[in-house]
Amino acid sequence: MNRYPIWKYVLIAVILIVGLVYTLPNFYGESPAVQVSPGKATAKVTENTLKTVEDALKAAQISPNGVFFEQGAQQNSIRVRFAPTEGELQLRSKEVIDKALNPDPKDPTYIVALNLVPNTPQWLLSINALPMYLGLDLRGGVHFLLAVDMEAAVSKRIEAAVGDVRTFLREKKIRHAGITRSGNNIEILFRSEAEQRAAFDVLRDHASDMQYEELPGSGNRYIIRGTMSQKAMSDVQEYALKQNVATLHNRINELGVAEPVIAQQGADRIVVQLPGVQDTAKAKDILGRTATLEVRMVDDSPEAMNFLAQGTVPFGTEKYKDREGREILVKREVILTGENLNDAQPGFDSQTQEPTVNLTLDNKGARKFKDVTRENVGKRMAIILFEKGKGEVVTAPVIRQEIGGGRVQISGRMTTVEATDTALLLRAGSLAAPMEIIEERLVGPSLGEENIKAGFKSTLWGFIAVSVFMIIYYHLFGVISAIALTCNLFLLVAILSMLQATLTLPGIAAMALTLGMAVDANVLINERIREELRVGRTPQQAISEGYGMAFNTILDSNITSLIAGVALLIFGSGPVRGFAVVHCLGILTSIFTAVMVSRAIVNLYYGRRKKLTKLSIGQVWIPDAEKTKKGA
Repeated sequence: MNRYPIWKYVLIAVILIVGLVYTLPNFYGESPAVQVSPGKATAKVTENTLKTVEDALKAAQISPNGVFFEQGAQQNSIRVRFAPTEGELQLRSKEVIDKALNPDPKDPTYIVALNLVPNTPQWLLSINALPMYLGLDLRGGVHFLLAVDMEAAVSKRIEAAVGDVRTFLREKKIRHAGITRSGNNIEILFRSEAEQRAAFDVLRDHASDMQYEELPGSGNRYIIRGTMSQKAMSDVQEYALKQNVATLHNRINELGVAEPVIAQQGADRIVVQLPGVQDTAKAKDILGRTATLEVRMVDDSPEAMNFLAQGTVPFGTEKYKDREGREILVKREVILTGENLNDAQPGFDSQTQEPTVNLTLDNKGARKFKDVTRENVGKRMAIILFEKGKGEVVTAPVIRQEIGGGRVQISGRMTTVEATDTALLLRAGSLAAPMEIIEERLVGPSLGEENIKAGFKSTLWGFIAVSVFMIIYYHLFGVISAIALTCNLFLLVAILSMLQATLTLPGIAAMALTLGMAVDANVLINERIREELRVGRTPQQAISEGYGMAFNTILDSNITSLIAGVALLIFGSGPVRGFAVVHCLGILTSIFTAVMVSRAIVNLYYGRRKKLTKLSIGQVWIPDAEKTKKGA
C-alpha cells in the first residue's frame, strides 16, 4: 500500500543528488581577476596571446593564482585569477597586461577588464555547474553611460538625402551637374535655368526632410540648395536615440544577461546597467562595438589611383583598409546601410566552402541594390563594416551581373568565428548613430553588505524556526517535513543556478514565501493523516488516504498561486519579474518535495511494517463524541 517501485526511489534520489551538486558552486565565493577578450571582430585570443600575458606578468614580477585560457563556442578569452585579498595586485596586473597587448591605447586590439570569477572547482565546471548571478542590490554590477553622437546621426541622414535626390532626379530624367554637401545643406548644380526650374518643381513636391530654395544663377551655374528643417533634425535625433536603445536591448539579449536596465538619460545619453554580470569584458565588447554596415562603390579610376599613390584622397572619396591592410578608395555616396538589413546569418559558400555572411535586404534595399548592380557591371563594390567609428572593408568584389531578390553574400577570407561574430553584430540591429562609453564603473550593493547578510540570516532563522515548530508539533513527520523543506530549498537554488538566473532581494523574498507555501503543503498532509486516524483508519491506510486526499487541495492552491506568478512574470518588469521567476519555480519544487520526497521517506520508514499500530505524528486529538461512540 505504502511502497514506491524501485525506479521511483532511484528517480527521486537522482534528482536530489543532481540538485545538491548544482547547488554547491554557490558556496565557494569569488576572487578578483583580469579578463582579456577581443576588442575587434578581426582580433582573436590565441595561445600566443596567452604567452604574451604570462611573459608580461613574469617581467612585472606578478604571481597570480592562475592564468586560464578559456575556449568557448563564440570566442576565446584569458582570465588571470588572484586571491580574494589581492585587489591591488589585480589593478596593477590590468595596467601591465593592457600595455603589453595594446601598444596604441587609442586603437586597442584587446579589451582588458577587471572581473570577479567564481572559485568553483574544476570538476564542477566540467559539468557546467555554475553559481547564480547576484543582482545590483546584492552584489552590484556594471554601469555604463553612453553618449550618442547626434551630429553623426544628422550627417548620416543628409548623406542618405543626397543619394535619394540623385536617384529621384534620375528617375524623373532631369540632368544635373553634380550634388555636393556643404555642412547641413546639400547643393545641386545645373547648367541651365530650365533644368533648375524643372528640378525645383519636382523636388518641392517630393516628400523629404529637406527644404529647397533656388539660388540666383550666372553663366552655366544654377544651384538649388536643400536645408534640413529643424523638425526633421529633431526627429532624426529622437529616432537615433530610440533605435540605439532598441539595438542595445537586442545585443544584451543575445548575450543572455538577466534583467538589464537600458534607459534614456537626457537628450543624448543612454544608461546601461547589467546586474550580476560576471563577464564584464564581453559586455563592454558588445556595447562598444558599434557595428554598422555600409555598401559603397570602389573608385578604381586611373586618376584615383594616382592620388592614392601620392598619399592623398581625391574629392568625393574616402580611404579605408581591407582585412589584409591594403588601401582602397571608396566613394562617399552610401548605396545601402544596415537599416536596409532584415537578417544576417553565417554560412558557407556553395562552391568554395569558405565561411560567409548571408544578408537579407528589405524591399527598398533589394530594389536599390538591383539597380546599382545593373548599372555597374564590371566595377567593384565595397562592403564596409564600421566598428567604434572606424571602417574596414570586409570584401570588395567585382559585380559580375545584376543581383536581385534581396539576398547578398559577404565573403572575404573570414574564419567561421569571424563570420558568426559579424552576423551577430549585424543581426542585433544597426545603430542609428555611433556611441561612446563616457563613464564605466562598478556599482556596489545598494543596501550594503550588512543588509544582505541580514536578509540571508532572516531567511535562515525563519527556516530553522519553522522546522523546530514542525518537529515539536508533528514529531517524526515534522522531521520528515523539515527534510523536505531542505530539499526544496537546495532544488530551487540548483534550478536558478542551472538557468544562470540573477538573484535579487525580491528573489530572496520569493524564497521565503516558497518556504512558507511548502510548509503549508506539509501541514495539510500531516493534518489529513491525523484526520484519517481520528475516524479509525489503520496507520497504513491513514498514510495512503492522507497523501492522496491532501494532494488535490495542495494542487488547487498551488495552481492559483502559479497563475498569479505567471501574470507577474508576463506583465511585470525588473525586480517584479525576478520575484515572479523564483516564485513560480518555488511552487513547482514545493509540490515535488512536499508530495514526492516526503512520501518516499515515509514509505521507506513505515511502508514495510505489516503490523504498524502507531504513527509518530504528534497528539491525535479525538473528539468527545468519537470517544463515547467507541466506548459504547
